[in-house]
Formats: sequence, structure tokens, C-alpha cells
Amino acid sequence: MSATAAPAWTKVRQQPGALARLFDNKAVLVVACLLPAVGLLMTFLTYPLGLGIWLAFTDQTIGRPGVWVGIENFEFLFEDPIFWNAVFYSVFYTAVATVGKFALGLWLALLLNQHLPMKSLLRAIILLPWIVPTVLSAIAFWWIYDPQFSILSYLAVEVLGLRETPIDFINSAWPARWSLIAANIWRGIPFVAISLLAGLQTISPSLYEAALLDGASPWQRFRHITFPMLLPILAIVMTFSIIFTFTDFQLVYAITRGGPVNSTHLLATLAFQRGIPGGQLGEGAAIAVSMIPFLVFATLFSYFGLARRKWQQGESND
Repeated sequence: MSATAAPAWTKVRQQPGALARLFDNKAVLVVACLLPAVGLLMTFLTYPLGLGIWLAFTDQTIGRPGVWVGIENFEFLFEDPIFWNAVFYSVFYTAVATVGKFALGLWLALLLNQHLPMKSLLRAIILLPWIVPTVLSAIAFWWIYDPQFSILSYLAVEVLGLRETPIDFINSAWPARWSLIAANIWRGIPFVAISLLAGLQTISPSLYEAALLDGASPWQRFRHITFPMLLPILAIVMTFSIIFTFTDFQLVYAITRGGPVNSTHLLATLAFQRGIPGGQLGEGAAIAVSMIPFLVFATLFSYFGLARRKWQQGESND
């Protein structure tokens, strides 16, 4: 009599539950992953922006709810010489500071891209102005520009004998404006230099070797290789730099608070002054909203920079 073989035992696979099947759906998984980020953006970005735009069309003040007044705040601003002075200085401040930061930042990036001793240490030192908190930098510059305690005035009067009186940095309109621009350039150079240095290191050395074999001069190599290849990242970095500079607040408010006689107000500092110390929330919001077209222009500039980058990579522009 032959023995009967025992049946092989196999583990029965359990069917996935409803929750598991739900998260197997790619669309549901994408929504679940994006939901926290969308919630944060809605809470800390979209809601304040929407509230600010709504306040710009009301006459709300601190401690009193406002009513809808339409474009009355904007009509008042268009007749306000202080507002137009802030518009002029915001554009002038942004243009001059951006040109200065990119001229010096590109020069530093090209220098650090060479074979230098202690290159890593130099890069770390250059980052210091960007790492230091803005308020601390502003207090340091306020001390440098102070008529009584300025180290620059001391060197010019006591050491070098170039002047008989201290230099008036921040008590007159144009000296104060140029002093703020100098402080902003000092703070912004590291961001531009390190960003452009990263772009320079993505350029293939074979391009420069081929140019050398063709007898190209240093200027020709920069014009026909470095600058075109650097243009996409240059556009992006310039866009961020323009936005950061145009919306600057801490540096200006800590050094001059918009003075003397409102000559150094940017739109950001004027909006704060009218909205918080002045109590006119609607008017301050209207000034802040007037900054939006300029920021949209900077964003479009970034888009066209990205479009050129697609062209350089052989892709079609959308």
C-alpha cells in the first residue's frame, strides 16, 4: 500500500485593504504629498497677499474696521509727492545696486574660478556679508556712517588730513541715498558671486581649449563662451537680486528710517510707515500693492531667461 503525498501548503495572499488601494492610486498619492505644502502656502502666502489687496481698496485703520472705497487710496497716492519720491528712489536704488552687485560679483566669480591658493577659504570669507543678519549689518553701517563716530570720517580728518569736518553720510538726501546703495551692494555681492561661480563651473573646459587653439583672446573667450553660457543663470540670479533689492526693508529702515525728510524711502519702508506707525492700513496696503507690477516684470524676466536656456539645450520653447 503506497503512502498518499501530503498537499503542499501555500500562504494565501491577503487582498489589500481600501486604504492601501487608495494610496496605490498615483493621483491620490500626488495630492496627499502636495497637500501640506499647499496648505502652508495658502496660510502664509496666499491669505496675506489676498488680505493686503483687499485692504488696499478700503479705508481701514488700526483699531477701526474699514469700508470699501474702491481706488480712492490709489488716487490719493498718485497725487502724493512722497509716494512718487519713493517710486523714483526704489527704481534708482534697485538699478544702481543691481549693476554694482553684478559687476563686482561677476568679477569675483571669475577670479575664484581660477586656480588660487586657499580658494576654499576665500569662498568662505566672501560669504560672510551674506551670512551676517541684515539688521547687524545695518547697525554696523549706521555706525560707519554716523557723523560723530564714523571710522571713515576719522581717517579722512584725523589720519589723512583730507577734510577739516566729518563727512555727512546720512543727514543729506543724496549722500544718504548713495550710502544705502553702497551698503546694499556690500551685502549682495556674495550671493551674486557664489551663484555665478556655480554657473561658471558647469561650462566645459573643452570649449575654452578649442577657443585657445583658434587663437581667441581672453575678451573673445568671455564674450563668445562665458557670457552666453552663463546667461541663463545670470537671468535667474538677476531676477532674485532685483526682487530682493526692490523689496528691501531692514537695511533702509535700520540706517535712515526713510530720512532725511523722506528722501530715502523705498516703497516697502513707506508702506510700513503709513500702515503701522501711521495707522492707515488701507493706504499702506495700497503702497505695497503698487509694488506688484514691478515684481511681475522681474518674474517675466526670469521666464525669458529659462526659455533661452531651453534653446541652448536644443529643446523647443513652449
